[in-house]
Amino acid sequence: MLRRTQLYDYHAKNGHMVDFAGFELPIWYKGIVPECNAVRNSVGIFDVSHMGRALISGDAAAFLDCVTTNDVAALEVGRGHYSVMCNEKGGIIDDIVICRLTEKQYLMVFNAGNREKDLNWLSNNAKLFNVEMQHVSDEVSMFAVQGPNARYVVQEICDGDLSQIPRFGGRYVQLNGIRGIVTRTGYTGEEGFEVFTVDAPIDRPEKAATVWNAILSHGKKFDIQPCGLGARDVLRLEAGMCLYGNDLTESTTPLQARLGFVVKLTKTKFIGRDILAKEKAESAEKVRVGLRVLESGIPRPECAILRDSQVIGTVTSGTFSPTTNRGIAMGYVPKQYSKIGESMGIKVRDRILRAEVTGFPFYDTSRYGWQRTAK
Repeated sequence: MLRRTQLYDYHAKNGHMVDFAGFELPIWYKGIVPECNAVRNSVGIFDVSHMGRALISGDAAAFLDCVTTNDVAALEVGRGHYSVMCNEKGGIIDDIVICRLTEKQYLMVFNAGNREKDLNWLSNNAKLFNVEMQHVSDEVSMFAVQGPNARYVVQEICDGDLSQIPRFGGRYVQLNGIRGIVTRTGYTGEEGFEVFTVDAPIDRPEKAATVWNAILSHGKKFDIQPCGLGARDVLRLEAGMCLYGNDLTESTTPLQARLGFVVKLTKTKFIGRDILAKEKAESAEKVRVGLRVLESGIPRPECAILRDSQVIGTVTSGTFSPTTNRGIAMGYVPKQYSKIGESMGIKVRDRILRAEVTGFPFYDTSRYGWQRTAK
């Protein structure tokens, strides 16, 4: 039987449901394109309560610095960052977000499909540390409010000044009188806030529903749209962000994925460090690139990437981008072919689509994305 989030009744009534990572979730409501446009131009809200969440306290900084690649010890209270957990060979177990909520407590958010794997990995590596780990995925709801008007909508129900929360920051707040957490990231590339409702278990969804409905109510003036998994996937690809299982796996390293900015080799020890240090010194043989299609056609995962009629890689994510009005993709190719402007082909059934390597994000950052709205 598929698992459900606190908002299942709302989704079943208003959305088109699919199986995703063992959860019954909405793929779209009004439609993928209008939902994408709402987020790029105003605001949308996603139920992402299927994602994994854990609260880690005690000697948490030392523990998290051991199992993740970024510098947890450098985080001040109220600050967070994007990171990855690697295995001993440098392969990515999962990509995560960590936020330091209090002096001793950290929030970790990880991917829905990796819940069990991540928790086992964390538990096995926590034995040498004095830490307490609470798995709260089914006790705390999580909504993502995304778009240039996201802050104005969330501010209506939040008791704290959201302009004081920096990007990749977070804190405990009151949401419509209900205890919660707000973090400021955004998997769509836009200005975004993640709204967590504390003490909102699956079998008592009332608090979660109250917060969701309050956000929709206050967002009416901005024509807020509930958004499904379809729009989320298109938007994150437009922003050049990875999806675990497609673009990131245990067979890829963060350096190959061009996530070197989260690998702090200045740390003397973390799982996978030696392999990653060696790879950085020798330079990764393959790297993730963005591909912009130059003619009509939509690339999809597993399509071959060609150079001079020779297969040099495979598309890991591909779709039609309503923001740029063209097909876009990402995949891994030998490093010598990764320069912006390099000509490529993408084999889609019996056609070879002309494409070129481009930077991330795919859209014009003066018109779209958090950079144009962050204050």
